[in-house]
Amino acid sequence: MSLRINDIAPDFTAETTQGEIHFHDWIGSGWAVLFSHPKNFTPVCTTELGAMAGLEREFAKRGVKVIGISVDPVESHEKWKSDIKTATGFEVEYPLIGDKDLKVAKLYDMLPAGAGESSEGRTPADNATVRSVFVIGPDKKIKLILTYPMTTGRNFGEILRAIDSIQLTTKHQVATPANWQQGEDVIITAAVSNEDAISRFGSFDTVLPYLRKTRQPTA
Repeated sequence: MSLRINDIAPDFTAETTQGEIHFHDWIGSGWAVLFSHPKNFTPVCTTELGAMAGLEREFAKRGVKVIGISVDPVESHEKWKSDIKTATGFEVEYPLIGDKDLKVAKLYDMLPAGAGESSEGRTPADNATVRSVFVIGPDKKIKLILTYPMTTGRNFGEILRAIDSIQLTTKHQVATPANWQQGEDVIITAAVSNEDAISRFGSFDTVLPYLRKTRQPTA
């Protein structure tokens, strides 16, 4: 059955470049980003892992842990990390899950059940659907899912922007408009009356009867 937003992120135990983890325990009480790759030593993924390494502190500022997964053994990940440093200048310090038996890829519905039980002999094209990003909240529920084709590198700045929105809208009864950036005006949700909006936000602009904007809450 396919995963959807607000589903509990499937728990698992796996070997990583930092030892064995139990995923929900590893997440702890914070947020997490799990992002997947179809094969080691592929060009686009090499740039992505380096880009994420360069932004890891920005994710940490938001209380977000980062973990990668690739359909290859952990030993191969360790060799790949050297190439990533050469190509991007960034050292991968976050853990990388080894998924040589395809269990996590199947658990997260990135590969079909009939895909086999080993990464051995599989090409990147065989694993082309293992190209997803999952943002997971402290409640272990999936907050965002993005899936990219192999030829399109992911925009990790957009993932940070989305996390800023998700964290803000989880705390306050607001939503964020298209192309919203941190510090810009937000939308008051329909669940908040005009009277309540004034007490909560001080003032607001009515653009349409169903579209009210106010300053981004800071508390």
